[in-house]
Amino acid sequence: MTEQNRLSPGDQAPAFTLPDSEGKPVSLSDYLGRSVVVYFYPAAGTPGCTKQACDFQENLADLAGSGYEVIGISPDKPEKLAKFAEAEGLRFPLLSDVDREVLTEWGAFGEKKNYGRVVQGVIRSTFLVDPQGKIAKAMYNVRATGHVAKLLRELPA
Repeated sequence: MTEQNRLSPGDQAPAFTLPDSEGKPVSLSDYLGRSVVVYFYPAAGTPGCTKQACDFQENLADLAGSGYEVIGISPDKPEKLAKFAEAEGLRFPLLSDVDREVLTEWGAFGEKKNYGRVVQGVIRSTFLVDPQGKIAKAMYNVRATGHVAKLLRELPA
């Protein structure tokens, strides 16, 4: 596997502006001054991604209590994201990166192992971005199940 771009704590979070599930542009800069969880997932509506999104939704109050907002990003089109958000009752922004530029810039797209084979795809990843727009924590190859609970345990106090 080739080494791809990976973000580390202290790095400036790469800027982005992407359409949300309603087609409205959302920028990372909209969150300056606030802490945010940015997570990347392969495909809306798949079992693992649904579990992960629902875990974030179920823990929004705890995350907000710790000062964090949540943004999910996938290569799905806004229309698919809208159906996904409605079907699962998701109340946080889901952003569309169909050309995978932001995914690539954040190190969340590239070579990964899938059932023992090396393939190109979305690397399930989660980042904590501090109020100054810097990476506070970078987690690559996270599991869909149990990840949010682990994240909550590891949030800085």
